[in-house]
Amino acid sequence: MAPRTPVAKARGALIALLVLLLGMGGLLAFAVQDDRAQWAPLLALDLEGGTQMVLSPQVEGDAQIDGEQLDQAVEIIRQRVDGSGVTESEIATQGAENVVVGMPGVPDEETRELIQASANMEFRPVIQVEQDLDFLQQTLLDDEDLTEEEAEALEEELAATEEEGDDAPAAQPEDFEEPTAEPENGSDPNWITPEVAADFANFTCSTEISLEERAAAADDEPLSACDPNSGVKYLLGPVEVPGTNIADSSFGMEQSPGGGSTGRWAVTINFDSEGTESFRDTTTRLVNLEAPRNQFAIMLDGQVISAPTTQAAIVDGRPQITGDFTEEEARGLSEQLRYGSLPISFEIESEQQISATLGEEQLRLGLMAGIIGLVLVAGYALFQYRALGLVTIASLVVAGVMTWWAIALLGWTDGYRLSLAGIAGLIVSIGLTADSFIVYFERVKDELREGRSLPGAVEAGWARARRTILASKAVNIIASVVLYLVAVGNVRGFAFTLGLTAIIDIILVFLFTHPLMQLLARRKFFAAGKRFSGLSEKELGVDVLYRGRGRFARSSVVSAGPAGPAGPMTPRDSTADPGGGGLRSSPLPRSAESPDDVREARIRELPEISDHEWGQMTIAERRRARAAAARQRSSETTPNDSDTPDERLTPRETVTSSETEEDR
Repeated sequence: MAPRTPVAKARGALIALLVLLLGMGGLLAFAVQDDRAQWAPLLALDLEGGTQMVLSPQVEGDAQIDGEQLDQAVEIIRQRVDGSGVTESEIATQGAENVVVGMPGVPDEETRELIQASANMEFRPVIQVEQDLDFLQQTLLDDEDLTEEEAEALEEELAATEEEGDDAPAAQPEDFEEPTAEPENGSDPNWITPEVAADFANFTCSTEISLEERAAAADDEPLSACDPNSGVKYLLGPVEVPGTNIADSSFGMEQSPGGGSTGRWAVTINFDSEGTESFRDTTTRLVNLEAPRNQFAIMLDGQVISAPTTQAAIVDGRPQITGDFTEEEARGLSEQLRYGSLPISFEIESEQQISATLGEEQLRLGLMAGIIGLVLVAGYALFQYRALGLVTIASLVVAGVMTWWAIALLGWTDGYRLSLAGIAGLIVSIGLTADSFIVYFERVKDELREGRSLPGAVEAGWARARRTILASKAVNIIASVVLYLVAVGNVRGFAFTLGLTAIIDIILVFLFTHPLMQLLARRKFFAAGKRFSGLSEKELGVDVLYRGRGRFARSSVVSAGPAGPAGPMTPRDSTADPGGGGLRSSPLPRSAESPDDVREARIRELPEISDHEWGQMTIAERRRARAAAARQRSSETTPNDSDTPDERLTPRETVTSSETEEDR
């Protein structure tokens, strides 16, 4: 299969970029149509305003919260609220006890619960499991796929069950038997005393567990709890592993024993040394028990968030929870485990809507600064590179569209909000993006000065500029990542936009700027170095440019010198090209040719060296080719004594003689 030509590669890259842009725009349009996104980026608290909540910490019993615990609570709330790190929320302490949370927009109920939830996480063994029938019936009733007749039947059944439940007496401890022995471990059914059994029988998933009730349930006593997502009731044994023993958690695709992916999402927990030992003892016992006692429940704020079955003894402190998770469910469980180790909950003392801290005026000034920067860069590109500067402007326009859509998509998928610091990052990126084009164009101009044709100069210049551009963008991305990791608040927004634009710049240079230059290099206006093309002799600062097929053009006229053996020298015709104001690209007259002109013209007349090959040759290769051609001409040319002096002189000797006299 023949290799693809540069033009074919350029067209393929431009098509790939078009597909990428259409994909981004189509995805955003689909989300906007479903009212899940908007065309404009979401704005952060400093530009849009939002909600401010004052939280008061609640601790169990008579315990007092100290400053270190409050700082830790602030950090956990920040990570919970700003899980993606770019929503630009503001969390700080107020006085010695309260925490102030400022969030863009109006937080939903799920976010409120996440902020208030206690981080008192517990791992308890499962002793008994029941399905909450009321919850199940209500769930079925909320099913949108039910027909009208089925919904009416379920409503009647649910009403009858509620009426019967109201009339039926609550379970009493006298209805249950005493255990036969003392419990030996957390999974022992002997924990079920008559009181515990009665509480579990009367417990429903609609039961609200207050802080006082949860504080009354000691860690070494059994507890009734519910999974609010499935409506399953659990009777749990004493705490075996506290949440404070969790070092970290993550989520990803489950790996098979052979190293491949099973296609299912999994959540991995990392315990510290103490937690590893406790969890090893627990799973070693549970793996030998029958269901449901081979399960352990992970509790957060009095609710079961997961109750996985033990399939093996975990001795390395890295259990993996698998199941029919979606990506969102796996991410949510991972975050709950990661940030669920602080035994403090919060109550919302007050809540109010706040205006933007900077407001529309600062946003307008920031956008104006960006527009001014863009105009200055565009003006410099046109002044420095003439028509070639239009490539820079077009690249900046495409980069702006990609960045705008990327920020809007991130606002939909990850809650990204653009702050004034983020806008500053976008403004800085304009100059950094223009740097890539300057490096590329200057490399191309250097290759043209060395005598390459424009298509050859574009390919050779790209090969050199590509490494420089990648190295520069790698430094930008590394700096952005480091700044993002060590900073908080608005500074992270600046680092995020700076890194995002660096990645977009790389995509743009490879899929737009270079392919566009490959196509323009075949256009006569640029290839012939026309005036205002940015590639003319004057703009390159050279005297002679190669025009292809043995043709050269000079930007200045050689002055006539004294008459030599070949006759008087005459100025070269410098009539402007009617097509665009450039010099004619006809061969130089003998009297106006320099030695290099003649040598290069003679080389170009050799049939074994093509136009493309000459454009790709290095300076050393051209010198060797010139020497070989000179030797060939010398062997083919024999002086004749009967010839006149003018006839005996070869073109090379004529130019050499004229040049010597002119130099003298």
